[in-house]
Amino acid sequence: MTYSLPAPQRADSPGEWLERLYWASRDDLYAYLATLLGDHSAAEEVTALAFERAFRKRRLFNPRRGSERAWLFGIARNAALDELRRRRRTTPLAEDFAAERLAADDHSERTVRRAAVQAALARLAPRERELIALKFHGGLSNLDLARVLGVSESNAGTLLHRAITKLRKACDEQA
Repeated sequence: MTYSLPAPQRADSPGEWLERLYWASRDDLYAYLATLLGDHSAAEEVTALAFERAFRKRRLFNPRRGSERAWLFGIARNAALDELRRRRRTTPLAEDFAAERLAADDHSERTVRRAAVQAALARLAPRERELIALKFHGGLSNLDLARVLGVSESNAGTLLHRAITKLRKACDEQA
């Protein structure tokens, strides 16, 4: 699935540019960050921070290096990593946030399935979780994944394939 932003207008003001980027990316960016951080409140804060940083650094965007969407997700990734480092300094990270989610104990099949996937995701390495979140919450192409992570496109595809394989195996073990 490939997402594209509305084409920039010739006279896009900085505010119009940010608004266009915001409406085209906000939900996917938030979903990616919520998956990466495991905390909806922190994901909201980091989403806002990512848009703020993108606005301040808008002149640094180079369309030859990738899409605005991939550039924004790279900014968001860096902001999320800053948040995770800050947490490590102030409080220990919960190793298994999936147990808290299972405690809600909603009996609907969808909730049970979601909890199983979250538990399986929690068993993956952080980089593998990030790849899956960027691909499926962010809707990034393998080329954009590569640009966000600083690897080649083929390496991004290989890493993603391995992460998905591990996720499937972890989900099967949950069942």
